[in-house]
Amino acid sequence: MPRDKSLSHAKVKQAIKEEFLEKGFEGASIRSIGARAGMTSAGLYRHYDDKAAMFSAMVDPLIESIQKWVERHKNRKYGLVKDGTNRQDLFGETVVDLFKDVIIPQKAEFRLLLSASAGTKYENFIHDFVDQNQIDFMNALDYLREQGYKVKNIDKEELHMLLSAYITACLEPIIHDYDDDKIDNYLKTIQDFFMPGWLNLMGIK
Repeated sequence: MPRDKSLSHAKVKQAIKEEFLEKGFEGASIRSIGARAGMTSAGLYRHYDDKAAMFSAMVDPLIESIQKWVERHKNRKYGLVKDGTNRQDLFGETVVDLFKDVIIPQKAEFRLLLSASAGTKYENFIHDFVDQNQIDFMNALDYLREQGYKVKNIDKEELHMLLSAYITACLEPIIHDYDDDKIDNYLKTIQDFFMPGWLNLMGIK
C-alpha cells in the first residue's frame, strides 16, 4: 500500500516542534529531528529546504493569524468610534481576547516564538509586537482625542512601559505551560487589573 503522505508530514511536523521546544533553534539538529520522525536527514530535506524553513513552517501560520486578528480588531474599534457607539463598548474586546482566540489554541507554536527562536528572524518577535502596539495605541489616542474623548497625556516611553507590563503578564501562563483553564483564569485576572487603567488613560470612565 502507498504511504499516507499527510500522516508522514504530520509526524515530521511533530518531530520538528518537539526538537525546537526541547533544544531551541540553535541547539536543534536535522539528524535528531529525523530520528524523532523515523526518517533520514535526506528524507527530511524532501519536506523542507533547511532548519530555518522548518522553524518558519511551525510559526508562520500563527504569526499570520495574530496579524489578521490585530488588523480586524483595529478596524472594528475605529468603526465603533466613527459610529458613535457607547464608550464602554469600545473595550468589549482586548488583547486578552487575542490570547484566548488565537494564541492559546496554538500554545506550542507560540512557545517556540517565546523561548526557541534565538538565531532566527523571529527572535525579536515579542519586542516588535510591543513596539507595533505602541504605535497603534498612540495613533488610537490621537484619533480619540480628535473625536472629543478626554484622553490623558502620555508619552511613548510611558506607554511602552505599560504595554510591556501588560503583554508580559499575558505571556506568563504560556511561558509556564499552564493548562487552558488556568490560563483563562489568569487572563481574566490580568484584564480586571489593567482595564480600569486603560479606560482612564483613553478618557473612558
